[in-house]
Amino acid sequence: MTATKPAFPAPNHDHGRCTTDAMTHAEKVCRERKQKFTPIRRQVLQALLSSHRPLGAYEVIDALAEHMARPAPITVYRALDFLIENGLVHRIESRNAFLACAHDHDAASMVAFLICEHCGSVGEIAAAPATQSLNDAVRMTGFTPKLSVVEITGTCAHCHATD
Repeated sequence: MTATKPAFPAPNHDHGRCTTDAMTHAEKVCRERKQKFTPIRRQVLQALLSSHRPLGAYEVIDALAEHMARPAPITVYRALDFLIENGLVHRIESRNAFLACAHDHDAASMVAFLICEHCGSVGEIAAAPATQSLNDAVRMTGFTPKLSVVEITGTCAHCHATD
């Protein structure tokens, strides 16, 4: 993620453009990695892009069922796994939910999630320096970390402005 990209969308955010840009990014990633961006993968990503809030797998299924035959949970979970592996979706561990990502990084990139306790929106910032230091300290104990997830709860700027 570039330093100039805000963690949260601005109040006057063009969500249609945001969604289009994210889908274009996903198509590019899949094309460059020679991965199939199947219709179900596309539809799952589209459901997650419907807002800047994380959705649980069954919320994704419900969203898809509004436009097609209700997909089997395993189908949605496989699509989510693919999207996560390709850095197009993140799993928000504390919420057991998934968030679309349009930033240009892979699944192993270290990010921090900023979770607004008021509106439920989730922002994302680069966290490589902080998490790298933590991973280095962990490795010194002989433990090999597999995944570093940093989640920070608080209040987003938009909710501060409306308080």
